[in-house]
Amino acid sequence: MSQQQQAQLSSKERSLFSQIVKHYEQKQYKKGLKCAEQILRKSPKHGDTQAMKALIINAQGNTDEAFLLCKEALKNAMKSHVCWHVYGLLWRCIKNYEEAIKAYKFALKLEPDSQQILRDLALLQIQMRDYQGYIQSRRAILQSKSPSGQKNSNFRLNWTALAVAQHLAGDLYDAERTLTTFEETLRSTPPKTDIEHSEALLYKNTIIAETGETDRALEHLEALFKSNLDRTAVMEMRAQYLLQLDRREEAEKAYRALLDRNAEYRAYYDGLRKAMKISDSDTESLKTLYDEYAKKNPRGDTAKRVPLEFLQGEEFREAADQYLQQMLHKGVPSTFANIKALYSDPAKRETIQSLVESYLANSHTPLANGSVEKQVNGEKESETKKPSFDVSVLYFLAQHYNYHLSRDLARAMEMADKAIEAQPEEVNYHMTKARVWKHYGNLQKASETMEKARSLDERDRYINTKAAKYQLRNDENEAAITNMGKFTRKEAVGGPLGDLIDMQCMWYVTEDGEAYLRQGKLGLALKRFMTIYDIFEIWQEDHFDFHTFSLRKGQIRAYIDMLKWEDHLREHPYFSRAAISAIKIYIRLFDSPKSNALNGEQKDLDAKERKKAQKKERKAQEKQLQAEAEKKDAKKTAGVAADGETKKEDTDPQGTKLVQTAEPLEDAMKFLTPLLEYSPKNLEAQQVGFEVFLRRKTYLLALRCLLAARSIDPSHPLNHEQSIRLRHKLKSLPEPLPPKVSEVIESELSCLIPHDADLLKLNSDFLAENSESAAHVQAFLRTRQLLDPKTADENQKDTIRTMALPSISLEDAVRGLELLKDWKAPSRYRDDYIAAAHERWPEATAFMTKND
Repeated sequence: MSQQQQAQLSSKERSLFSQIVKHYEQKQYKKGLKCAEQILRKSPKHGDTQAMKALIINAQGNTDEAFLLCKEALKNAMKSHVCWHVYGLLWRCIKNYEEAIKAYKFALKLEPDSQQILRDLALLQIQMRDYQGYIQSRRAILQSKSPSGQKNSNFRLNWTALAVAQHLAGDLYDAERTLTTFEETLRSTPPKTDIEHSEALLYKNTIIAETGETDRALEHLEALFKSNLDRTAVMEMRAQYLLQLDRREEAEKAYRALLDRNAEYRAYYDGLRKAMKISDSDTESLKTLYDEYAKKNPRGDTAKRVPLEFLQGEEFREAADQYLQQMLHKGVPSTFANIKALYSDPAKRETIQSLVESYLANSHTPLANGSVEKQVNGEKESETKKPSFDVSVLYFLAQHYNYHLSRDLARAMEMADKAIEAQPEEVNYHMTKARVWKHYGNLQKASETMEKARSLDERDRYINTKAAKYQLRNDENEAAITNMGKFTRKEAVGGPLGDLIDMQCMWYVTEDGEAYLRQGKLGLALKRFMTIYDIFEIWQEDHFDFHTFSLRKGQIRAYIDMLKWEDHLREHPYFSRAAISAIKIYIRLFDSPKSNALNGEQKDLDAKERKKAQKKERKAQEKQLQAEAEKKDAKKTAGVAADGETKKEDTDPQGTKLVQTAEPLEDAMKFLTPLLEYSPKNLEAQQVGFEVFLRRKTYLLALRCLLAARSIDPSHPLNHEQSIRLRHKLKSLPEPLPPKVSEVIESELSCLIPHDADLLKLNSDFLAENSESAAHVQAFLRTRQLLDPKTADENQKDTIRTMALPSISLEDAVRGLELLKDWKAPSRYRDDYIAAAHERWPEATAFMTKND
């Protein structure tokens, strides 16, 4: 409390104020409010008390009221650092860090020596990556005294924090100097068991290495080589430094020492190869090297597996034969997963296939004792614990023929069935059969087969999640959540789904949203994708706590790695996947705000059928709301989580408010902005960005996305379609663009499509060049439909003709059916298309009729 504010209170009231602070820190909010009310009855305009009351009210969830009260406190005590500090804390709570920093800085002007304000300011500066500001705050903390009167320069944490700030700002020599200065202040050498000191020395070494002075980094590392607690890290860094300094003999010894500790880490082999100057073309030397370690570690895998990548011809055949027989005799389930990376070489793929087929036909030469390994101490594995050699071969071949580079689904199904016949209770064989059904396009049978596999081992979480995933791919959302509920907490708020969201199970939430999107349940789909967005927001906010935790625990190198990872957080594939799907929904809502159902597909129905569907949907919603109300009445404690914290009630469980947005394109930007910033090389991200910007009439940004997409994949069919759409749109604008904008667009777009180009002819030329590709033909048809709507009937017929293309894939065929639906093609055309597709892919559920 400021001196001016203290003067307004009696000693009793000052004591009460101290209790307010204590109650707030102990989360005893009711007691804190009671004390605040006692003071305010006598001093109703006491700003510091009002500020503390606002802080407590905010902690109770009343943020708006807290802001109003804090602003009132500032009016009454404009020069109180407490009021400004609280004002900053309120802004921090709503994640407006810029305003919070302004408030903290103003509070520091009033109370420059406040440790708490300095710490809070420093935390926000590192959270916002304001490195220069962070350096200033950390230096101020270091030069000040703690509340107990001790100098902060006596604490390692404050020196390390300043070094981290300088390191992140790029001031490497200053960061090294800061750490060295602290080491010089130590009165005695820390004990060897001091983990924090050990970590600080390694952190200092990484800073020296980053300056580019590798020789000095090695010299520093040698000094702590024997005493440092992280032995593996020291050995790895030393080997790297020696290799960089071209001290190859010492580097070779260093990497061999590492391989003696862990002969399965491939990076050590790569380092050893470089130290020994063995080129990739010197296969004889490479084979000798790996054979040496294979003999040293007969049970190891890496030294036997890596040579398969560089050996060729007969040498490869012999090595692959030895490796495969060993793995298949042992019944290792991951044998195919270890081998499939070699399939990019057609010759090796054919060799592996002929070898394993020969095992099946018993025309191979078996290895001695069925294994390259000798039994240790006369032990012999029980035959009941592993599959027989023949069954392992069947399992391998099932996976082999199911793999996209060697696909023969009929053969794969045959092998899977034989393996199941031999061992009906083996889960892996049923899983492989389910994958074969998936590649056939029969999602129903794939789901059923995976569920069968799950039933064989109900205690296995992995197979449980695989079964749920396949059910979601088959749009069986209820069955999937039932399965997932077998491994979630029973007392979790919101049931199994609530627990999965609390546990941030992103794969399930994403798959669930995509399943709802396929069913046309846009509200629920958006709800799931927004959950993914919120999870990444939570990750972004959660690292706030690590700024103090990591420094306190002394785990600096891990902390630096975490900060670098957080800076690229939204490059994560799950964010991209959810963001792209959400943007597509918002585009759909913008294009057809009336024809899209809330949680059911109605766009393909006529007016009478749509009315019936809407009535049915309303009844289903009413029934669901009634069921939810009954659940709330039955469970009064449903809002309390297992940790005792009250959870906010979800007021929009069906995503109704999300899908009823008045500004769908504005909402899409919430996903699109970070998507384009962090995943600029994602082709689909650039393509959906084009769609959003074209509808927002920001044509320059649309062109930027188009150019980025073309740089990623110049031959992608959608790039052609979007290029013509942009040129067509610019030609038909009711008013011309501003001259400067028009000039920039024309300078770039004219390189793709000249201003006076005949778009229909350009589209026809595109077809002539890509007439054998179904995806390109579909792009041509969509473009022709745009340029000449009179060709609608011809376009629909041409879509059916794409089924005759030899190169058409199942995915292309599904997109063709979606195209006919988007065009609202007559049912006879859709039936003809489905019949043609069904003839080509008889097992695909997408083309099955009711009779099937």
